[in-house]
Amino acid sequence: MPALLPALVAARGWDLTGAGGIVLAATVLSSVAQPLFGVLADRIRVPGLRVAGLLTAAGGVAAVGIVDSYVATWAVVLLSGLGTAAYHPEAARAVHATGTGDRGMGWFTVGGLTGFAVGPAAVGLVVGGLGLGATPLLAVPAVGAAVVALVPRRRPGPVDPGRVPAASATATGRDDWPRFGWLTGVVVSRSVLFYGLSAFLAVHLTIRFALSPGLAAITLGIFTGAGAVATITSSALTRRFGRTAVLRGSYVAALPLLAATLLAPSPVLALVATGLLGAALGVPVPVHTTLGQAYLPHHLGLAASVTLGLAVSAGGLASPALGALADHAGTTVALAVLLACPLLAGLLTLPLTDPDERTGSSRA
Repeated sequence: MPALLPALVAARGWDLTGAGGIVLAATVLSSVAQPLFGVLADRIRVPGLRVAGLLTAAGGVAAVGIVDSYVATWAVVLLSGLGTAAYHPEAARAVHATGTGDRGMGWFTVGGLTGFAVGPAAVGLVVGGLGLGATPLLAVPAVGAAVVALVPRRRPGPVDPGRVPAASATATGRDDWPRFGWLTGVVVSRSVLFYGLSAFLAVHLTIRFALSPGLAAITLGIFTGAGAVATITSSALTRRFGRTAVLRGSYVAALPLLAATLLAPSPVLALVATGLLGAALGVPVPVHTTLGQAYLPHHLGLAASVTLGLAVSAGGLASPALGALADHAGTTVALAVLLACPLLAGLLTLPLTDPDERTGSSRA
């Protein structure tokens, strides 16, 4: 959806406040529904939600270019957000069931962030070449993934997550709700920062440096692509320094990198800073989920719905306000407000400790 915003604004004449409202549609129902699906994943196993959620999310995006009115666009984007909410808790629980720890969650996150990175290029190729009416083509990868997921396996593979006992039946240790609450604050702070940048950074650089729409899409691709690549290093960093140190270091680094992105005197330096900022924000994503599940060993689905699912929805709730501020005071001022996010996230990591470090458990 962030990649589609410039085309929607140009084709339909919306202002940035209206564009922020579309991001809100993608996230508001998802934010409410994510914990509910997480609780469902903890109580019963519904592996089919992974495919159903994926197809629903893709179907909403596919319909964006077909409908005409703002209200209809808002509705189909809302539906897409519901699909996202259904997908994440079951998918993250399945990753946890493989027993691969930070490494497995890291690769799972790489897949998601790679999708964000490839999205702008796909939108540029499809919508830029064929127009908004071609958005159904953007659902083709999701349909292909669903077909692969539904094909019966011909040989033994990893443990079928649908047959893994419920988390409450196998978990050891006690749930640490207070520290999970602090971690949730970290996740929400990052989400506001990530979604704000995803929605308005390309617009900001276009205005400031008179970039073409194509270069603006590349900017968003650099931001999300660097995050995907950096996520691969997450498990190695946590093995060496520990989860909480990686979280703190990532957000400490993100603060000056965001300032450098906004104050860069040339587009080249702005793109370099954007890539480094994306990397700093990509590293902690899998750590959020594995640490959250370590805090709530009896509620793995709920932990994943908050730390992984909520991370791609909560930030959208602030997008209309950022869009309104950008319309009134400019994109530089609106994005400068986001400097508070990495600062707040870093402060919220201070009460966090790693249960695995206390018990001596190993991380894959």
